[in-house]
Amino acid sequence: VQLQAFGGGLVQAGESLRLSCSGSTLTLEGFGIGWFRQAPGKEREWVSYRGSRDGTRDYADSVMGRFTISEDVAENTVYLQMNSLKPEDTAVYYCAAANPWTIVRGREEHEYEYWGKGTLVTVSS
Repeated sequence: VQLQAFGGGLVQAGESLRLSCSGSTLTLEGFGIGWFRQAPGKEREWVSYRGSRDGTRDYADSVMGRFTISEDVAENTVYLQMNSLKPEDTAVYYCAAANPWTIVRGREEHEYEYWGKGTLVTVSS
């Protein structure tokens, strides 16, 4: 397993949760890292993107101001801090890694080569 997302769970609306994306054989600092999610019965959608070494941070409109992507280089881990969670945030969350030369904006699944298993986030109302 080259990439793994974890940290999901069951929370109430308004609460916070932090997801982690860890690389085993990948050094995440050198890759563009994206977070995606797939709600029940819906297609997977892009959530956030962290550029490789350029400081880029990008967010979907639906999570802007509530979610923050960050990184601990020493731990080889990228985080997704999710605050003010809403029931509509309920989904399986995935992290993905892309070589820098394949990234355009980091918002499309096809830009990513490596995917971790998802972690389920459930937000109750």
